[in-house]
Amino acid sequence: MKQRLITGVVAGAIFLGLCLLGGWPYQLLLAAMALIGYYEFVKMTGSPAFGGTALLGYGAIAAFMIPWNLLGVTALLSWEQGIWLLLLLFLLVTVFTKNKMDIRITALLFAGIVYIGMGFSYMAMARSSSDGYGLLWTFLLLFCIWGSDAGAYFVGKSFGKNKLWPAISPNKTVEGAVGGVLIAMLISIVFAIFAPDQLTFGRALLIGLSCAVLGQLGDLVQSAYKRVYGIKDSGSLLPGHGGILDRCDSWIIVFPFVHIVMLMPYY
Repeated sequence: MKQRLITGVVAGAIFLGLCLLGGWPYQLLLAAMALIGYYEFVKMTGSPAFGGTALLGYGAIAAFMIPWNLLGVTALLSWEQGIWLLLLLFLLVTVFTKNKMDIRITALLFAGIVYIGMGFSYMAMARSSSDGYGLLWTFLLLFCIWGSDAGAYFVGKSFGKNKLWPAISPNKTVEGAVGGVLIAMLISIVFAIFAPDQLTFGRALLIGLSCAVLGQLGDLVQSAYKRVYGIKDSGSLLPGHGGILDRCDSWIIVFPFVHIVMLMPYY
């Protein structure tokens, strides 16, 4: 617990400091986290971490994280065009290797690119929101996610009796999940009180609910992957916490979701 606390304080201070700073420092941090996260994902599947297909994946992650707005230029391709071309490349890997690279593996590595690349990319876009309130939106989502995690843990520890999804995550409880939702919605209301011009109470409640529900689902997604591959953590970068995907599994689900369903202003 001591190691976990020290790592959390140090890593949290670095992350929040660069988030406050914004711009290139924060963008580069997110790009590094995305690349490390994809490395963990590749390793988890048992594929060569620096094989040809994985290298293609790292290149795609880097392309996802190009900060077009900071460069002052328009993206060369739309999301749809980029993802389709990437899909084509991964399908051709199986053809050109004469099935030596199993299509099931290439499909999984492709899914990892979309899962991780889009997740961190939307985090970067939220911070550089065109309405000038990127820090507000970023902190709103992060604090709701963190509040939901803390609420689910402590409420579950104190009152949890009914298992939420024991086949995937045996320690999570229904009571904890409900507690996490309530804490996240309370935090979102606090943000609405202090920023009424940017955030209505109705939208705040929907964002808090989304952060809690999708955040917990994101955690379950990562738990499901780890259970399939028989591992405890996705990596060991953060002592006491595991890897990047262990810490960011909720973030990379929540940030794209709240934008796609238009709960957040357009970035």
